[in-house]
Amino acid sequence: MAAKIKKGDKVIVLAGKDRGAEGEVVTVMPAENRVIVRGVNMIKKHQRQTQSEQGGIISREASIHVSNVALRDPSTGKPTRVGFKIEDGKKTRIAKASGEVIDG
Repeated sequence: MAAKIKKGDKVIVLAGKDRGAEGEVVTVMPAENRVIVRGVNMIKKHQRQTQSEQGGIISREASIHVSNVALRDPSTGKPTRVGFKIEDGKKTRIAKASGEVIDG
């Protein structure tokens, strides 16, 4: 199945403590149906000191379920669903709300 949300997409969080937040997808984990969005779902992690890294409490992004994010419509900036259209034998993603092509 084709990926509806890919690395580098601008998304809006639909549910959870960060509802309404916008960010860029950093990592997609299709086997777990999860994504990591920059600046969203921040957690504190206790990091042990090693020879190469400083120890302490660090902040980093945790994964969020893919159903809790929606692609940001390029024209309106609102959340939209993703559809597919085949043009010239090439499959492209389109925004359902505006019909605009997402990736050329």
